[in-house]
Amino acid sequence: MSSSNIAQNLAQNLAQSGSFRSQSATHPGTTGRHNEDACLNRPDLGLWAVADGAGGHESGEVASAEVVAQLQAIEPGLSAADMLQEVRARLEKAHENLRTAASNRGAHAMMATTAVVVMARDDHFACLWAGDSPAYLLRGNTLTKITRDHSLVQEMVDGGIISESEAAHHPQANIITRAVGADADALSLDKRTGQLMQGDRLLLCSDGLSKTLPPERLAELLAMDGEGSAERLVMAAVEAQAADNVTAITIDFDGDNGSITVDASRGSAASADEHRGAAHDDAPTVGGHIS
Repeated sequence: MSSSNIAQNLAQNLAQSGSFRSQSATHPGTTGRHNEDACLNRPDLGLWAVADGAGGHESGEVASAEVVAQLQAIEPGLSAADMLQEVRARLEKAHENLRTAASNRGAHAMMATTAVVVMARDDHFACLWAGDSPAYLLRGNTLTKITRDHSLVQEMVDGGIISESEAAHHPQANIITRAVGADADALSLDKRTGQLMQGDRLLLCSDGLSKTLPPERLAELLAMDGEGSAERLVMAAVEAQAADNVTAITIDFDGDNGSITVDASRGSAASADEHRGAAHDDAPTVGGHIS
């Protein structure tokens, strides 16, 4: 597919507010499928999200759009703690709405989507997610994965059955173990928090990007200077014949702050106490901001 043909199907948005400058880009991919991804780019709220309608289920695009619509409706002016609580509540509402809509379609219907959400205030961020749409932090030339996939292949990697390199191309790589709208009564979310440094760049994406480009290529493209980082990533994945929808949001932090430690080993699944936003989150509390 030529660059001109890719650009014809590319949707993008650039926004800036305060210390944050962000861009979103999305493309249906190379297989002729309609785009079941959805994304939210709201630096004015300190809020970004990517949702990937679950493949093989009815109306994946409806499910991802429901998540984004719920988050889009959040009012400005909330404190960091209230924003985190509101995002949880909105995701739980989307979960409930999708389960109700699916039940109206029949006993075996499912309308589900992944969701990865980042909230940021000052130099602190929190990330909530369900499914295998990942989030990354680029600091200098080092790329760290913030999230841990809720997927069958991740469980196989954890169990030593397959390697990380085998996971992306495994025949069961598309099976997720958590999703908004899935058949669990309560939505289970994992959370990570951290602190940002000037020059940091965050990436949220669908697995159409992360399973097409290896981490070293993601880091290379993210580290390039100039505008258009999300567009650059999406176009690279489509040029590499991405077989799925491809969506990316990049978030640049221009503030000035001290050090941060993001412990990738803490990206493990949360306990059952996490289901309804209980206090035992899968991350340390950072400062007095988003926790």
